[in-house]
Amino acid sequence: MDNKEQFRDSIGTMDEDGKRRWVYPKQPSGVFYKYRKYVSYALLLFLFSAPFIKINGNQFLLFNVLERKFNIFGFPFWPQDFYLFVIAMIIGVVFIALFTVAFGRIFCGWICPQTIFLEMVFRRIEYAIEGDRGKQIRLDKAPWTKDKILKKGTKWTIFAIISFLIANVFLAYLISSDELIKYITNGPSSHLGTFIPLLIFTAVFYFVFAWFREQVCIIACPYGRLQGALLDEKSIVVAYDHKRGEREQGRQKFKKNQDRAAEGVGDCIECAQCVQVCPTGIDIRNGTQLECVNCTACIDACDSIMESVDLPKGLIRYASEENIEKKAKFQFTPRLKGYTAVLTILTGLLIGLLLIRSDVEAKVLRLPGQLYELKENGNISNVFTYKLLNKTNTEMDSIHFKLASMPGEIKLVKKDYFSIEKGGMQKGTLFIEIHPSQLKDDKNKIEVEVYSKGRIIDRATTNFMGPRTFR
Repeated sequence: MDNKEQFRDSIGTMDEDGKRRWVYPKQPSGVFYKYRKYVSYALLLFLFSAPFIKINGNQFLLFNVLERKFNIFGFPFWPQDFYLFVIAMIIGVVFIALFTVAFGRIFCGWICPQTIFLEMVFRRIEYAIEGDRGKQIRLDKAPWTKDKILKKGTKWTIFAIISFLIANVFLAYLISSDELIKYITNGPSSHLGTFIPLLIFTAVFYFVFAWFREQVCIIACPYGRLQGALLDEKSIVVAYDHKRGEREQGRQKFKKNQDRAAEGVGDCIECAQCVQVCPTGIDIRNGTQLECVNCTACIDACDSIMESVDLPKGLIRYASEENIEKKAKFQFTPRLKGYTAVLTILTGLLIGLLLIRSDVEAKVLRLPGQLYELKENGNISNVFTYKLLNKTNTEMDSIHFKLASMPGEIKLVKKDYFSIEKGGMQKGTLFIEIHPSQLKDDKNKIEVEVYSKGRIIDRATTNFMGPRTFR
């Protein structure tokens, strides 16, 4: 194998003995880092506030798996709406695939919660307490003095508090913010069944952000492997312009008053700032790698160096392999058009299903094992069970049934009119009587309409049994 490709045989955060090589990234700064901070803090604000935002009494985002209740943007969804959730997840996967094909691993560097928490919260706290790269390395190598114990202890304590806070926010997404506040008010001893798992998740978050860190992106997350199947020479990624950086004579340290282009020397001055600032410990000059999360820290570092030595910026930039090799501009390829078409179709399907989604889901089923009954007035009677699910956040009053497909009568066992509380379910038994002249077979399709205050809210189709002589 070419020596230049040997780096692909191992992970950058492991040494030759297979032991963890701790990454000490230099604190990034620059235009891209500034915009990443804006995006990250906006997303963090959304993440921490979404469980506490209410729309028409519904939590903005809720994923209550235990009670099988979900709120998406304030709209309640139930297990019966699971197909909508599946379509939404497929749309998310296609959306990420589309952006990966077009712009590489941009999701990881700009939107992924793991990157945002690690780079914009935990590492910034680490920089504030322990200092930049050089100071962190010296501190870790130093003996356990009072100063080191104070710094490490302060950092670990703050990490633990933030991990506990994150675990509480995620709990609010699972059980609702109202329940979380009630649990906090009542105290941990009243809800040990919830508090113990909360501590376990706190420990997991602490482990991830205090120790495992970039290994999540390199080892645990499958997205790095997925991009290998999605990227091509037209994909725009964070890339090193080897044509300009190497030229004929390769890289060389900076010399004043040197005409690098005339001597065939590349613009890369071997400062290694792009390596020192990388949060996953790779050398972007080796080309596209699965460890690269497209965080743009190397772009800012390289641009700063190029500016200081009076060379053009953009040696590391957002570019495709085709752009570097052939100076080709970005094109909306047939592959991208295909992903876009699929995404558009799925999005249109989801919107359509949401528009026709009813506020109430009604099911009317014949009682198993029961045959028809011939009444004294000559009508045929069948017994049915019904189940109504109120998907709204308001109570529905004056619920009653009407037979829509043919003349007949519906009789409820208890009362003809009832109500369903918000997010509630109502079950019961009803009888349907139809004159034999209306029946065409021993099994007849009938439609039952459900009304609330005179307004139809749903329809249900079921089978009505009759004598075989009516065939």
